[in-house]
Amino acid sequence: MYNGKKILAVVPARGGSKGLPKKNIKDMFGKPLICWTLDKAKKSKYIDKIYVSTDSEEIAGICEQDGCEVPELRPAELAEDGSSTVDVLLYTISHLRDAGEEYDYLLLLEPTSPLRKDDDMDEMIKLAVDNPQADGVISVGRVQLEHPSIVKKTTAEGYICPYMDNNTFYYQRQLEDAAFFPYGVGYLVNIKRFEETKSIYMDKILPYYIERWQNYEVDDIYDFECIAAIMKMEEFK
Repeated sequence: MYNGKKILAVVPARGGSKGLPKKNIKDMFGKPLICWTLDKAKKSKYIDKIYVSTDSEEIAGICEQDGCEVPELRPAELAEDGSSTVDVLLYTISHLRDAGEEYDYLLLLEPTSPLRKDDDMDEMIKLAVDNPQADGVISVGRVQLEHPSIVKKTTAEGYICPYMDNNTFYYQRQLEDAAFFPYGVGYLVNIKRFEETKSIYMDKILPYYIERWQNYEVDDIYDFECIAAIMKMEEFK
């Protein structure tokens, strides 16, 4: 709890993954990938409850061994390839409310984004609660080479052309407006407003800026190995 506001952290982890099979529990330096997220969440001073949403008994067992309660498996209709994270979060809020548990803010923590600093989550919580006019806070990293001003597409004839009207073939970072991409370090939303809009990307979302080395998410083996390399660096330790 922070300033009287109760915080629910939700870690969604489906058992199925096409890009990298069982990526949520793939070993990363001696412990399953998801446990890097759980262990950071347990260090928070303000998170009141950590809730793992999974359809996998194997993932549930690993999380329970790590000290996190998994009271039930996710319903089958929320465990399909097309299931949205928003639906999972809305179900979790409703399910806990039926059990008599109410929270003010929900912090979504993607297990595929393990590169968090110890204070990232608490800083996001403070930023949101201290700015009650905001709908929430999302972690963002500065876009590097993939800046919108240089991104391309192909025409029907197969030629390269600008993706946007103001696109150019030449990119000068110092002359362009900064662009940012949301990463899974954390998505924090005001629960009341989230239930009203059914969207994480509401109108008044504050940015929480993360470091360049945190701008990675595990989707395939290449991402996994990149993150493993970063974890070896002194900066992450």
